[in-house]
Amino acid sequence: MSNTTASTHTLLRAEDFSCPSCVSKIEKQVGRLEGVEKVQVHFASGRVEVDHDPAQTSVEQLIAAVDKAGYKSAVSAF
Repeated sequence: MSNTTASTHTLLRAEDFSCPSCVSKIEKQVGRLEGVEKVQVHFASGRVEVDHDPAQTSVEQLIAAVDKAGYKSAVSAF
């Protein structure tokens, strides 16, 4: 039996990006969370893609981390 953790791909939409440095702020803040494997922020669309272990980091924690970086976000279907 293997002990692999299931990774979840979560999409968020963030608002009020004013410059490309916003991308690194969000990526750093979300990337600090336990269980986050990958964070990619798309400046033009405001999309935040996160691969994470849902047992370690919830969607609410991801949203809180984006908020802590200074931006509002919500779950997005695309």
